[in-house]
This record gives sequence, structure tokens and C-alpha cells, in this order.
Amino acid sequence: MRTPIRSAAVAATAVSLALLVTACGSGEKGGDAKDAGRTAAPTASATSEPPAVALTAAELDKLIVEQADLPGYQVQKAKAADLVKSDAVSTDKPSCKPIADGMSSVAAGAAAVSAQRKAIEVPKTEGATGSPADALGALSAPVTSVTLGSYEGQGAQEAFASYKTAGTDCAGGFTLIGGGEKTKITKLAPETVSAGDEALAWTITTDMDGEPFVTKLVVLRKGNTLASFSTLSLGGTVKALPQAVIDAQATKLG
Repeated sequence: MRTPIRSAAVAATAVSLALLVTACGSGEKGGDAKDAGRTAAPTASATSEPPAVALTAAELDKLIVEQADLPGYQVQKAKAADLVKSDAVSTDKPSCKPIADGMSSVAAGAAAVSAQRKAIEVPKTEGATGSPADALGALSAPVTSVTLGSYEGQGAQEAFASYKTAGTDCAGGFTLIGGGEKTKITKLAPETVSAGDEALAWTITTDMDGEPFVTKLVVLRKGNTLASFSTLSLGGTVKALPQAVIDAQATKLG
């Protein structure tokens, strides 16, 4: 696939090959009482607590999932070359931008700081050497890009609300534009997920050269931190939400 999704797939291929070699040889401002009725600020304590202050980059980095949090996964810190800037991603329908951001490992909305990790599920193999089937399994292993964003004031609530709007407005599809290429998203189907203070999830079907490419996108909010999880497989279809990754990240967020 072209666009940022293609970049993620290429990165996934390299990591999966590395895993295979290893297996064969042996990571709004506000908050006062008059704002309490706004749907963008659902927290009951918003009337009594001061406006949220964004974490520093170092503080946020301590909250994102690491290798020790995910047995059975390889967790990697995103490299500078893997990071996509928000203004490099657009959509033909403006309200669909949060979905495009989530798919591209970009913190939606007005995040003050963000952090990214990539979690690759390690295929289980029998014996010291892998068979051709094991090789295909390694290349098709689900890869989940985890993005955390920390926000000032009601920024996290507003960003989450924009995801909710996008899930409705963009259910019938939209066009993602990035890297000079256009990618047709044909369908967003809601999934059931429970995590953090509030969470949303979708199965996303993309037209990739006439073939369906099925991925998952999950977003959860905990306080003024927003986490997104974009999962793809080079096999072409992700069958389940990355529940282990979601649970591990939700635990670290508290």
C-alpha cells in the first residue's frame, strides 16, 4: 500500500524478517463549573479540578508500552524516519482526518507532545528451525503501532470526540492522501472495546490495488492522554483487536 500505511508495512517486513532469522538460529482549556454540561468534557471531576496540563516528552515516554510490558511481542521505539507529521496526511472529507491520523501513527488534534512504539507479535514456531510456513507466518504477524498524545485542558476529550464524529461520518469510506498518493478507504465498521475512560474501535477496509486490505484501529482516552493503536498484517487481514497491547497500555496509563 502506498502512503504512510505502506511505510508501516515495509517496516513490519524488516522486523518480521529479523524475527525469523532469530527463530531459525535458536519493542481546551477550561474545566470550571459552567463547562460541566459540554459533551466534550465528560469527566465528573472537571468542575473541581484545575485545567489539565500536558506531560513533558520524558514523562509521556515513561507511560508508553515497552518490551517488559508485552511478553510474546517485540517492542521497538519508532525511528525518526518512521514518524509522520500531521500536515503530511489529509483526507477528501475533513471530518475523516482523525482516522487518517490514527492509521498513520499521528496524535490527533492539538497534542502538546507524543510518543510512538511498534509492537510486533512474535510467531510461535516448533523446534530450532522454521519451516516455509513459519516464514509466511512471521511475515504475516500483526504489527501494532502505538501512539500516545498528551494534551492541555480539554484537548484529549476534544480529540476523542473528533474520532467519534469521524466514525459516523466516514463509515462509508473516504480517501487518504499522503506522500503524493491517494488511498481509498472503503469501509469503517465499529468494533466493541472497553478501556480507559472511554474507547472506540473500528475494522478498516482499504482498497489496495483492487484487493481488500483489512486493518484495525483503536483509540482510548485516559484523563488528558489519548492512545491510538493501528494494527496491520502483511497477510492482508487483521482478524482481531490487539487486546494484549491495549490492556498493557491501559494498565500503564492507570
